Amino acid sequence: MKRLVGLAALAAAISVIASQHPGAAQTSPTSGGSVEPAIIEDLVVANRILADQGVLDGLGHVSIRHPTNPNRYLMSRSLAPALVTADDVMEYDLDSNPIDARGRSSFIERFIHGEIYKARPDVMAVIHSHSPSVIPFGISQVPMKATYAMASFLAAGVPVFDIRKAGGAGELLVRNAQFGKALAETLGDKNVVLMRGHGEVVVATSLQMVVLRGIYAEINARLQMQAIMLGGPLTYLDLEEGQKNEANLEVAKARSWELWKRAVLEKMPAK
Repeated sequence: MKRLVGLAALAAAISVIASQHPGAAQTSPTSGGSVEPAIIEDLVVANRILADQGVLDGLGHVSIRHPTNPNRYLMSRSLAPALVTADDVMEYDLDSNPIDARGRSSFIERFIHGEIYKARPDVMAVIHSHSPSVIPFGISQVPMKATYAMASFLAAGVPVFDIRKAGGAGELLVRNAQFGKALAETLGDKNVVLMRGHGEVVVATSLQMVVLRGIYAEINARLQMQAIMLGGPLTYLDLEEGQKNEANLEVAKARSWELWKRAVLEKMPAK
């Protein structure tokens, strides 16, 4: 009996320690429901497109809100985006607890996704990347601006998140809900938020659109730096131009998606 009591106490202690660990994931008891295989495959393709286009490398992640339960989201297990398959896709609640981990590890910064989905009911897809050309705009006093039509979603403004202001002295990773909530607050109603010395987060109302925005945010950053090097006053897109061009991007996203999708499918091994 003493041995059983001792084992129970040990198990309880381990449970407490795990719950206090910043990266600990608590299993949620219920799923948001089944998801069509085609939706899962699109999420797999999105990972591979973003890797192929240089937005994601061995790190970074993309998620979608669950199609039938807004209080759940879908994202790959902790894995390089170019390697993601359908079996790697996991379901999370908005506290970023995995529903059915089955031994699969989760991204440390999954709280970025959960807290944004909480704060922004309109958001259906989220990317966190270390897109290289955007990094200088997160550490300088030069704001990222919409340089051309394909990046008109930046015309609304691009805030910069500094994790130190959220109590993260010495931190760069959004490893808990506190940091995730602060990041979501900095994003506000915008489409992109930069992360000082880290990367960016991109949001949209669909997976196709978030992929388009992720790619063109990177291209826009390169073009803006080229324009700055030319010198002289620069004429960026204003808010009205950005808003009016959003309808054009809605048309362009499907065409671009099919092109990018074909490119990555041709590189994937046959099943």
